[in-house]
Amino acid sequence: MESRTGYKQLFSGGCIILRRMQTREIVVSGIRPTGFLHLGNYFGAIRQYLHMQESYDCYFFVADYHALTTHQNPALLRTQVYRVLAEYLACGLDPEKATIYVQSDMPEKAELYLLLNMLAYKGELEKVPTFKEKIRGKHEGINAGLLTYPVLMTADILIHRATKVPVGKDQEPHLEMARNLASRFNQKFGFLFPEPVAFSESGELLKVPSLDGKGKMSKSENEMATIYLADSDELIRKKIARAKTDAGPQAPHSPKSPEIENLFLLLKLVSSPETVAHFEQAYENCTIRYGELKQQLADDMIRLVAPIRRLAADLQKDIAYLKKIRKTGAEKARVSAKATLQRARELMGIAYD
Repeated sequence: MESRTGYKQLFSGGCIILRRMQTREIVVSGIRPTGFLHLGNYFGAIRQYLHMQESYDCYFFVADYHALTTHQNPALLRTQVYRVLAEYLACGLDPEKATIYVQSDMPEKAELYLLLNMLAYKGELEKVPTFKEKIRGKHEGINAGLLTYPVLMTADILIHRATKVPVGKDQEPHLEMARNLASRFNQKFGFLFPEPVAFSESGELLKVPSLDGKGKMSKSENEMATIYLADSDELIRKKIARAKTDAGPQAPHSPKSPEIENLFLLLKLVSSPETVAHFEQAYENCTIRYGELKQQLADDMIRLVAPIRRLAADLQKDIAYLKKIRKTGAEKARVSAKATLQRARELMGIAYD
């Protein structure tokens, strides 16, 4: 049975699908629902999801537990969870090819998080770069969830015994923690968890720069320097037009400034090779017009974003459909989660039946 959005009902031939997928490598990844998804999320994660769902046994989730370390508005969180689900689907994630669920719909993950915390050391958690960055200048209000964020991320991965994790550069320390905890568990209690590795289809972990040249695109910082998947055509053009440039090359083969490197990187992500080559040649010849480059970049970004924006808006109106995707995805995800947790309990000596 198909919904009006074109997605078939899950578990059509589900047993056959599950048996076929068991021989494939397992992939896990999730995104926090703390704001609108943006091009950094799309190129850093979701575009890889689209390829991986064809060849791997994939579990993609909305990380609402992770959002609780900073997000304290319950009504807004609910809205954002369903928006991320809608944007996942609008980008092309297929619930018949990948398991799509919400983190908090899996209680097994919370229990594994508790068990793994018994193996994590305070000192190593305090040294994680993202933790140090988030607490910089703060002396109060630092919750335990923020400190043990990497342990929950480890539980996200190990609950399905994943081998590949598509993550950005800023998440590499967390993945290293996941490998350490998997190895520590295996050595102490017996082998259960493979040690996951970072994965990128290009071979490099991608970091999509912000339009102001300061760091990466973000869901929460400098909205005018980030292209969101929900942005209107007009807003995309406005943001691109405001992107920082320089005076232009003064001699052939001049090195690019960081701001111009950023624009060319974005161009490579959304434009054709011929378009990129045209502007590269213009830069080399000192004939480049940044206004023309920005107009082309905006056109190509709109060509990518507009269909996603329209479908996501349509899906967000169909809450019943999103609930079905969420609940059925959780049912599928809990099959492997229950098996993993039961074995972990047995190895740790806390299974009494």
